[in-house]
Amino acid sequence: MNAKQMENESRLTALNYGYRDPVLFYKTSPFLLGAIFKVPPQTNIFMSRKLQRLRDHDINPCLVEADASSKCMDKNNYNRDACTLYFLRYKSCKKFWNGIVMQRRKDGIKPDMPTAEEREKILASIGRIPY
Repeated sequence: MNAKQMENESRLTALNYGYRDPVLFYKTSPFLLGAIFKVPPQTNIFMSRKLQRLRDHDINPCLVEADASSKCMDKNNYNRDACTLYFLRYKSCKKFWNGIVMQRRKDGIKPDMPTAEEREKILASIGRIPY
């Protein structure tokens, strides 16, 4: 296989696996030209794994509060004083769910963090959002 065939094959592979820009594929891996990367289509290659985990509803119970505080910062030209209530709500959300995680660890319940469905049931049993 010559270099041109390898380039065409890798471009097709990049497009088949959901890469938006095949040029990015070449720039990020010039030594693996022609290699086949098995990346699921739903995976966003532009976000780090840590950021993907933080954006997952099953892992981060305070995603809504985090997004609200970010939007507030954007809207108020990054004036922290204007978004204090959003920050306090996020902080109390993290504190509440951290307490749930600690209690579940004590009780030996796995996984430590309740799934999104379990969290909805917990909040429904309380009757309101406690934070």
